[in-house]
Amino acid sequence: MTVLATLINRNALESRAGGTAFRRGEAYFSTGAVGQLRAQENKVSAKVEGTQSYRVELRGEDGELAADCTCPRSGDGYCCKHCVAVGLAWLDEHGSTSLPTDGAGRKPAKAKRRDPWQDIRQYLESQPSESLVELLLDVAQRDDRLFQSLLLKAERTHDGGNADKAFRRAIDDAVRIRGFIEWREVGTYAGNIDQVVDSLAELLQADSAAMLVGLAEHAIEKVEHAMEQVDDSNGEIGGIVCRLGEMHLKACTLAKPDPVALAERLFSFASTLPFGLCSFDAATYRTPLGKKGLQRYRELAEAEWRKIKPRTDDKGYDPHRASITRIMERLAEASGDVDELVAIKAKDLSSSYRYLGIAEILAKAKRHDEALVWAERGLQAFPDRPHNDLRDFLVAVYLTRKRNDEALQLTWVQFEERPGLEPYRKLREVAGKLGIWPVQRERALVWLDQAITREAASTSRWKPTPSTPNYSLRLSIALWEEDLDAAWAVAHQGICDRTLLIALAGKLEKERADDAISLYRRVIPAIVDETKNSAYEQGVRLVRKIGSLMAAQNRLRAFADYLAELRLQFKPKRNFIKLLDDVVRSMTLAK
Repeated sequence: MTVLATLINRNALESRAGGTAFRRGEAYFSTGAVGQLRAQENKVSAKVEGTQSYRVELRGEDGELAADCTCPRSGDGYCCKHCVAVGLAWLDEHGSTSLPTDGAGRKPAKAKRRDPWQDIRQYLESQPSESLVELLLDVAQRDDRLFQSLLLKAERTHDGGNADKAFRRAIDDAVRIRGFIEWREVGTYAGNIDQVVDSLAELLQADSAAMLVGLAEHAIEKVEHAMEQVDDSNGEIGGIVCRLGEMHLKACTLAKPDPVALAERLFSFASTLPFGLCSFDAATYRTPLGKKGLQRYRELAEAEWRKIKPRTDDKGYDPHRASITRIMERLAEASGDVDELVAIKAKDLSSSYRYLGIAEILAKAKRHDEALVWAERGLQAFPDRPHNDLRDFLVAVYLTRKRNDEALQLTWVQFEERPGLEPYRKLREVAGKLGIWPVQRERALVWLDQAITREAASTSRWKPTPSTPNYSLRLSIALWEEDLDAAWAVAHQGICDRTLLIALAGKLEKERADDAISLYRRVIPAIVDETKNSAYEQGVRLVRKIGSLMAAQNRLRAFADYLAELRLQFKPKRNFIKLLDDVVRSMTLAK
């Protein structure tokens, strides 16, 4: 049985969403608004067509059903009608695992659901062509996407028609923007563009590939500039641009346009488009460019590269410089010329990370002495907190060359500059290789305790009085080292991040249930006080953990008393109380 099978049922969906949202979700499901389900062991996702396309995901999370949707209601923390619709679709596809039995103890067979598309196909196949034409025209009058698709198909076959002009007009109409498009509205906008791209894909044939080359370039340029006014956080528009890029490359290979003119256009796109989502570099287009095209591309790149001045100071991001640099790097990588690539990289030494890039190139080419020189130059050029990746590179080299003291010192500097679990783990790795970890561990923990005390005692304009020591980092180290006794002691020394406290409680459940319960009870009030539904759900999940632990100890009466305390303490928080009532009901059913 999958995780979802234990969590998704009609009662659970109605309990999470509420009666109104559940009924609306039923209506969405019954009208076929749910697209194809994508199910895994622990989650199921699908698109739901409403006023626009919404993406829904249901998943198991800490033994509970979690639901996410891109609609505004879900964004406010509620289980929405779209989530209900997907849950019902999943149930319909997988069937119930708790069907009632008949008198003989047998479960009734699940009724086979009719395929509506098959019914529609059979109906259409029985109609005369004239009726189908009228039906399609009627629908096209109400569906802009269908109208556009049919129009483009008609332009391609109409004698004297101008398909190129029609496609360009369709691209412009689909891409046009009136004001900024937020991420919740991107689905509809992307769908309009995607429909035109579907029509463009039909041109990928020998007799129309040449036209597709120009149309794809027009579309890529238009969409990339439009993206400056779109929140494409989900990557839908970017995915369409990449699809156009793949289509353009195939069309160029098929149509074999003039290689010199193609090289000029490719270089222009590579150096001017705002996002550069498609690969317009020479290596990608090696086949359609040929020898002449590749030569022309390099000529253009080198002419522009000569205008770029060496840079040692970080004066902010220069998009033109970045584009030309990327082009030159790809040309050098394609030729395999390490010295050329190093020379290109060396034109910008504005940070220690730039030196690291050169050192890594040389190390990969097995020119290790030169790599070390460049890395140490970077450390000297930026003595005030150089990039930690550069330090890590040098630590690895120093260990290889038995320069152990320098390796340990660089690792310690990272830990002292920014104490954290990752620097501590680095220190453990390096000191372990040198066989001195016990001594270095004690040194690190003493230093950390002193740093925590200093930080708590310090005052400033923004912190006028001393604060309670925060032992979160010390707790994270104890958890990583699986030292539960130390973790328990640290958890009671001062402030600790509640995520770490919850993690500690989880590790204590099996052997030290009372300690786990006390930690859960400690964090629940702060979670509920956040006053949002996601926090309420997390709080109730922890309450259920407490219930399970206390039930195993035959302390259900004490758990009931605890629930009563929570109801009294958080009485004004109605949504939390509603979730708490579900816990009470489940207790009653369990008796």
